Amino acid sequence: MAEVKEKKKTYKGELIENKVIVWGTTEANEVYDLGCFGKIKDDDRNELSLEEALLLINRNRLVVYKKRRKMDKKKFYEYACSIDREFPWKYRVYEDLRNRGLLVRTGFKFGTHFRVYARGVKLKKGPKTRREHTKWIVHAVPEDFTCSFPELARAVRLAHNIRAKMLWAVVDDEGDVTYYEIIRKTP
Repeated sequence: MAEVKEKKKTYKGELIENKVIVWGTTEANEVYDLGCFGKIKDDDRNELSLEEALLLINRNRLVVYKKRRKMDKKKFYEYACSIDREFPWKYRVYEDLRNRGLLVRTGFKFGTHFRVYARGVKLKKGPKTRREHTKWIVHAVPEDFTCSFPELARAVRLAHNIRAKMLWAVVDDEGDVTYYEIIRKTP
């Protein structure tokens, strides 16, 4: 007997500036439960980052509308690039980390692109166990990126202060990602 594959549900999102909103308590929670995507707000909506939305679009789990018009992948990508010049390499790193089974959240409050948690972690409210803390902070850059030593030192010190490892994710012209861990050594 042939196996019957269950069709996966596709959700609708509304593009508003630099976020994609999934409205409705049930849908908002279901999208979150796909793998901790987005951030559930008090008014029954889930706010997805552009990176999260594009990944769900590519996985055929999300259709995005802008002013009631459906956006295809290409238009969405072009829009994201137009409002965030770092989007191409940020998305490539986000996609790579998610494909590795890691939980990825924004690193904005730490001055970096992403906070990354160990495989299998589910975020919850309240006190966190040691395993639930950020494992890495990741900054995505193109291969021709340059920075100063003080900028590099600040990033490493920040990671050290939150007991995380600092990774620089370098995206080459072919879209391959190489991760470099930068550590602080004291004599």
